[in-house]
Amino acid sequence: MDIQDSTVLVTGANRGIGKAFADALLDRGAAKVYAAVRDVATVTDRRLVPIQLDVTDPERVAAVARELDDVQVVVNNAGVLSIATPLSASLDVARAELETNYLGLVSVTQAFAPVLQRNGGGAFINVVSALSWVSMPLVATYSASKAAAWSFTNAARIELKLNGTQVVAVHPGPVDTEMTAAIDLPKITPATVAVLALDALEAGEPEAFVDDFGRMLKAGLSDDQATLYPQIERDFLAAVGAGTAAT
Repeated sequence: MDIQDSTVLVTGANRGIGKAFADALLDRGAAKVYAAVRDVATVTDRRLVPIQLDVTDPERVAAVARELDDVQVVVNNAGVLSIATPLSASLDVARAELETNYLGLVSVTQAFAPVLQRNGGGAFINVVSALSWVSMPLVATYSASKAAAWSFTNAARIELKLNGTQVVAVHPGPVDTEMTAAIDLPKITPATVAVLALDALEAGEPEAFVDDFGRMLKAGLSDDQATLYPQIERDFLAAVGAGTAAT
């Protein structure tokens, strides 16, 4: 799909990856970019059209879909992350991540699919995560929510193809944003994620691999318990001060 002259909705577009998507879309000639955020006062770029939206509020999502009847591309980017292990994560934290990272994506997709179809098909770009493929103990519930989003995205891609709508799943590893400030790993820039995701969209690809971390994880999935999880275990034990004796 060609971005030129398109109308796009980006959720969580006021900072981080969402803002990078908005910038990249405008650079490629998008005619209009709606910046969907909880607080419209946080949208300071005058090139964007602020829209109040909390993706965890299905009634508001439906109302926005009725209002924005010119949208051709939706970037499902809104997300939350908490640092918590499987045994320490509260149910409230787990619910919040599922509500935003998974159910919010489902809600927006269902609301805007008819809009895109009426406008000729269009596309959804779903910012999932490389951690949708493996679960690291320090972000256990986040990984679970992203795994659900990935699974839904794969199924939605098949059905939405019948409407002429493309679906691209974006799988970044650590990205240099406020959300990952506490994660001590090499990070790519939000701009890199946006540019490579839009490249994948325009090339008709189902997935966007934007860094070596994601490519490595995807390549190891055929035998993840032997190729991926031993190193994840060693990293976790080192992080919590338990040493590296376990193998």
